[in-house]
Amino acid sequence: MKISSPISTDTVDALIVVDVQNAFVSGPEAVPEHKQLISMVGYVLSQARSANAPVIFLQNDGPAGAVDEPYQPGWALLFPPQPGDKIVRKKNDNGFDGTSLHAILTGLDIRTVAICGLLSEMCVAATARAAMEHGYGVLLPHDAHATYDVPAGPGSEGVPAAMAARAAEWSLGDEIKICASAHEVQFAASHFESEQNPSKVSENSTWDS
Repeated sequence: MKISSPISTDTVDALIVVDVQNAFVSGPEAVPEHKQLISMVGYVLSQARSANAPVIFLQNDGPAGAVDEPYQPGWALLFPPQPGDKIVRKKNDNGFDGTSLHAILTGLDIRTVAICGLLSEMCVAATARAAMEHGYGVLLPHDAHATYDVPAGPGSEGVPAAMAARAAEWSLGDEIKICASAHEVQFAASHFESEQNPSKVSENSTWDS
């Protein structure tokens, strides 16, 4: 299926941080490349804030007993949201599915987004694909998303995490833009000034689905 994403992503308007929660980046359940992921997500997050670009955190609500069960230690976001950041809680891989994400982006006049986080072939890929289906231009920095090793299955060998992450990028087709590093992501300066657009955004710093 061909997904259209014709908008230039030389600069992007906003950052979506997908499921960078304690359980997946620390302790025994951490993804293999968690140190690099933390560094690169931290970098692109700082760049977004320096440019006054909107930041949206997706936070997965896992089922009871899961490492990301709501209000358990593993569920918490690794990077503390700042005033003005948005938090969108979700229960499915696709961050647009049953959430306010699209409403937030349209309310902020966002046309292009950078996406980073976890897991590459699941929530990152599903959210990126849905963003393109909604007409957003999407930029995915290669070193700012990660996943787990894929275990062997019937008739197949296991796949290392780095290869699984690259396969996830490939599955998104030609319309998504992949850059090698978070250091290449550039945000449109001062895309959003809350004081200049008081009617566009709620005064609350978080949005829950």
